[in-house]
Amino acid sequence: MTTATTYPTHPTTRAFTPTPLGIPLSRLVRVELRKMSDTRSGKWLLMGLGVVTLAIVAIFFVTADPADRTFIKFMAATLGPQGFLLPVLGILLITSEWSQRTGLVSFTLVPVRGQVLLAKVLAGLLAAVAAFSLSVVVAALATLVGGADGAWTGVGAADLGGFAVLQLTGIVQGLAFGLLFLSSAPAIASYFIFPTALNILGTLWAPLADVQPWIDLWAAQAPLFTGEQLSGEQWSQIGTSNLIWVVLPFALGLLRVLRSEVK
Repeated sequence: MTTATTYPTHPTTRAFTPTPLGIPLSRLVRVELRKMSDTRSGKWLLMGLGVVTLAIVAIFFVTADPADRTFIKFMAATLGPQGFLLPVLGILLITSEWSQRTGLVSFTLVPVRGQVLLAKVLAGLLAAVAAFSLSVVVAALATLVGGADGAWTGVGAADLGGFAVLQLTGIVQGLAFGLLFLSSAPAIASYFIFPTALNILGTLWAPLADVQPWIDLWAAQAPLFTGEQLSGEQWSQIGTSNLIWVVLPFALGLLRVLRSEVK
């Protein structure tokens, strides 16, 4: 007859369950903000964003008719260059993980990919808010220095909200194209080529003119550049075009990143 021999288990060993501390989202956002200026392209892009904003307001101040020196027109002058550069910043924020092969490190340190992508989105939105704030400050200073009579007439929360929508939409669209292509060159090229081709096609082909504001983001957002009050139909056009050019690419890109193998 044999008896089973039992070995005592050390209580501390049995009770130990490793639970690594999670990285706070705020720290991830700070890391993503720092990544924007870590690369040479990101650093020059941020510097260019500030310099171009100042330069375009100065040029408009010197060349515009004195009667046109209003706060709304100073703001509108900054939207063009910022609308050109902010989406590129959003694209680089995403694609740098793959072009510099840092994605494996990022997703190893933070296995929940959605948390990393959320931090990138929040960092991009903060950058857009900073760019928008710079536009407001520079436009306000130019208006105070040499604004026309009644330069502040009609300025309200709706006008600033419309300008903010343009900037935030631009950075999110850049993030969406970055997620969709995961490579800087095709993402930037696609961002400019496809909307431009659609805009030109709508201008040249009459049958497309009626539906163009519903499917062409640039055409739908055009009234926002002038600071005019938009109708319900115009807001609907902005909504549908954003679904096509922002929400859909973002959803497809997000699905790709969450399911693809990081190499």
